[in-house]
Amino acid sequence: MATALEGIRVLDMTHVQSGPSCTQILAWFGADVIKVELPGRGDITRQQLRDQPDVDSLYFTMLNCNKRSITVNTKSDSGKDIFRKLVAACDVLVENFAPGALDRQGFSWEVIQKINPRIIYASIKGFGPGPYEDCKVYENVAQCTGGAATTTGFDDGPPLVTGAQIGDSGSGIHCVAGILAALLQRQTSGRGQRVEVAMQDAVLNLCRVKMRDQQRLAHGPLTEYPQYPNGNFGAAVPRAGNASGGGQPGWCVKTKGGGPNDYIYVIIQPPGWAPLMRLAGREDLIVHPDYATPEARLPHLDDCFAVVEQWTNTQDKLAAMAALNEIGVPCGPVLDMGELMADASLAARGTVVEVAHPERGPFKTVGCPIKLSDSVVAVTASPLLGEHTEDILKEIVGYGDQEIAKARADGAI
Repeated sequence: MATALEGIRVLDMTHVQSGPSCTQILAWFGADVIKVELPGRGDITRQQLRDQPDVDSLYFTMLNCNKRSITVNTKSDSGKDIFRKLVAACDVLVENFAPGALDRQGFSWEVIQKINPRIIYASIKGFGPGPYEDCKVYENVAQCTGGAATTTGFDDGPPLVTGAQIGDSGSGIHCVAGILAALLQRQTSGRGQRVEVAMQDAVLNLCRVKMRDQQRLAHGPLTEYPQYPNGNFGAAVPRAGNASGGGQPGWCVKTKGGGPNDYIYVIIQPPGWAPLMRLAGREDLIVHPDYATPEARLPHLDDCFAVVEQWTNTQDKLAAMAALNEIGVPCGPVLDMGELMADASLAARGTVVEVAHPERGPFKTVGCPIKLSDSVVAVTASPLLGEHTEDILKEIVGYGDQEIAKARADGAI
């Protein structure tokens, strides 16, 4: 079966997480992704957070599946020559170096465009043009500067970052969208173009409901937030704990077991109030004037969820989910990483996969989260450092054995 991006060749000049998460999606869609790495070291994450000595870390292997690796020293003359030939032969170049890194090596967008006018040059940076343009950014920095941290956590505590990598992988998937749009436009224009994603911008995009609430705040208190009616609303959107961002009250309530993740998230919608109270054994609250309508319940949401929690404390979280779904109440058990890795349904649809690695042995990773009916993804191991150097030089650059030997002697590969 053909894949969606069959015939597309990607020059992967990325490292750590934001760039590799982008190019891995492209590889899963069928592109030939050529990861360019520094000879002798490679992507720094190969060594970071190792759980086994002298093998590539899970940090690296889980972000670089389905790619090929070539080692090239792009600071050497012969390495630059190899890089030019790779640029000429590729459809897409993706990089997430520090601002200006490729420009300083002589490969600005203008130079790359001259080498290959059809190439899509995609960059992920921390910030866009402006006062912070040259600043370095990591995941948590992006979350803090993009608005996520100020709106995460509880009102009586400090700003918090989320465990979801919305700065790195969130920027990566935004970059995928830009690359695919540019490839589609190239079909009619015949030209390549720049794709630029700032991590701050991507995080802010994922926080757009909080920008919505910032504007609503100018017209009165945010009644679905736990600060209403007795708390204080300042000039900025406050931290909302576990409150739902969709306008329907929601909260994490405890379930049977008492463990750190024995919780279920429950949303109270108007049609679900009566069946929820019947399930909880509190039919009296269905018509009680303080609880009968959504407006009446708003000042009493803590009491509402306390009633729900009295019932959920008698159920384990999966049993509670089944019972609540039977009566149409939206809910979700709090699942930890161990539970997700063992989930048979996630394995069945390829969302959690086991991958064989030639050095570290089998490991589990997240498979392609986007499912295409005519482009099935088979997840393969991340490449060893320089594993495909000679293959790529012969197949794409056009080198023979003597030229490869000279490049190796020159330290270019």
